[in-house]
Amino acid sequence: HGSDAHIASELVGLEPDDLVIDIGCGPGTAVRHAARTATATGIDPAPTMLRVARWLSFGRRSATYLEGTAEDLRLPDHSATAAWALATVHHWSNLAGSAAEIHRVLRPGGRFVAIERHTVPGATGLASHGWTDAQAEAYGELLTAAGFSDATVSRHPGRKRNLIAVRAIAA
Repeated sequence: HGSDAHIASELVGLEPDDLVIDIGCGPGTAVRHAARTATATGIDPAPTMLRVARWLSFGRRSATYLEGTAEDLRLPDHSATAAWALATVHHWSNLAGSAAEIHRVLRPGGRFVAIERHTVPGATGLASHGWTDAQAEAYGELLTAAGFSDATVSRHPGRKRNLIAVRAIAA
């Protein structure tokens, strides 16, 4: 998800003093991308993915990893300035709970971006992994209900697939 990480960095306006969380980090590609500019923490529920991420990130002091889920990030309140979730939200079982948890760990004014594959209604199999336009709009509304402001949906061409992003600010 290197191109997704580049888009996420642009959408959150990643700065050197940021503390960014990658929710559902997998092998840590986006964490390593963020760690070139800022301090980054990857969160993932899979110990195997975290082992791979730590191995690939060996020697990068600005990249750390924790076991957790979107509903339980295991970080202190207001401990991050930015967060993103790249191609993972469509797997989450409790969208409202995860939105509240992300809001909890972001400082006021913290930026959150979720990026998914842009799908069409009725897609099946792997093609259904992502969001339709309506699902992205609904997620933006859910973030607003969780205390975020300025939720916006944007579309981005990708190398292999088109992407849809929802960006919001922790109020």
